[in-house]
Amino acid sequence: MEYLTFKLIHVLSSTLLFGTGIGSAFYLLCVVLRRDVHVIAVVARLVVVADWLFTATTAVLQPLTGLYLVHLMQMPLSTPWVGWSLGLYVVAIACWLPVVRLQLLMRDAAAAADQSGTPLRAPFWRWFAWWVALGAVAFVAFLAIFYLMVFKPA
Repeated sequence: MEYLTFKLIHVLSSTLLFGTGIGSAFYLLCVVLRRDVHVIAVVARLVVVADWLFTATTAVLQPLTGLYLVHLMQMPLSTPWVGWSLGLYVVAIACWLPVVRLQLLMRDAAAAADQSGTPLRAPFWRWFAWWVALGAVAFVAFLAIFYLMVFKPA
């Protein structure tokens, strides 16, 4: 029962982590491409909140529950799919950490532009380009982790 309980927590938290990430990325991407500064400011603020409430908490929960499941299964960390999953998770989180900073910068720049009635300035667009690139890498890493978790290749 302990294994199934932690597996359920692991699966639910991965769903929340991935779903919140892809959902907030989709909405922020869509509104930024529309270039409506007011809407960008509102959505960027909500994306930052969602990231702290859902992504940050599940990003911590995922490796804890995953490593505990590996322990319960008495599986060595040197098992190839486990090692690759951990490595890809490190890549995804290494992308996510600067994304958090970029989202804060974009949120603040959009709020300032909205308050002053001016268009978004060049730094916003640089931060946005990095945000998209890092998000794409993290997305691919998470897809690969899902593959490894489901198929457990040798």
